Amino acid sequence: MEFQQRHGIPKGCADPSEIFSDPEIDAVYLATPVFLHSRHAIEAAQRGKHVLCEKPMAMNSQECQRMVDACRHHRVKLGVAYYRRLYPAARKIQELLSMGRLGKVILVRTTLVEPTALERAAWRFVPHEGGGGLLMDMASHRLDLLCMFFGPPLSVAALTGTRELGIPVEDTGSLLIAFAGGIQAVVFASHCVHAPMDDFEIYGTHASVRVSPLNGSTLELAGSPSETWHLPKAENVHLPLIEDFNQAIRQDREPAIPGQEGMQATRLLEAAYQAAREGTVVRLAAAAKDTA
Repeated sequence: MEFQQRHGIPKGCADPSEIFSDPEIDAVYLATPVFLHSRHAIEAAQRGKHVLCEKPMAMNSQECQRMVDACRHHRVKLGVAYYRRLYPAARKIQELLSMGRLGKVILVRTTLVEPTALERAAWRFVPHEGGGGLLMDMASHRLDLLCMFFGPPLSVAALTGTRELGIPVEDTGSLLIAFAGGIQAVVFASHCVHAPMDDFEIYGTHASVRVSPLNGSTLELAGSPSETWHLPKAENVHLPLIEDFNQAIRQDREPAIPGQEGMQATRLLEAAYQAAREGTVVRLAAAAKDTA
């Protein structure tokens, strides 16, 4: 209710069920802790509400699939808020890949160093509420981009640890992911390193491309010829996502990041945590099952 008052919102309630049952509401944006996403999405779908869900989509792939099935059964839209897919730099990378400008992709490397204040988001560090640590939370955006560019992952190996923060989830993790065509992706994320960093790099046989920081606007292509593009994102980074979701409802089409796509990062995270626990390489199915 404090949020409602601070932003001058005319209607608010403490119980989400009141929102889901309100006949004046057509769609909901779920920004609750991760463990509530599946429960709230299914309830909203049962009440005929379209659902835009914050990332990561759910605690595990089974919850994701139940969300997809419920929204499909009740004929409502389901979108996932991986808004970085709509960054102009991400769209340009996708264009360069489709044009073959990089040649055969060999390696992708993404590094996320994000110092944190624990009190700002306590639920994110509680296993049964957030599902994991930095990998589950902020690194999931990078994993989603990998799935956008290269399709469903084939296998993953992982190391996770709690190095500094004294929390029950990882504050540092490294993933080695295999994609179709022999593409290897290295993902590193940590709350512990002093200097913030947010790099996304793709190396191919003809050229490489780099955006740093990922939330920035400069995309660099190193090759022959080399090029640099200035591609500023929206001032409100969520606005393109919201606009697309509204248009998807009006046009009766899938949103830019539908549930079937949003669950790919969750499947990858689920496999990565298993790999870290067992000290093995975990192989994934080539694509998530679609019960359509």
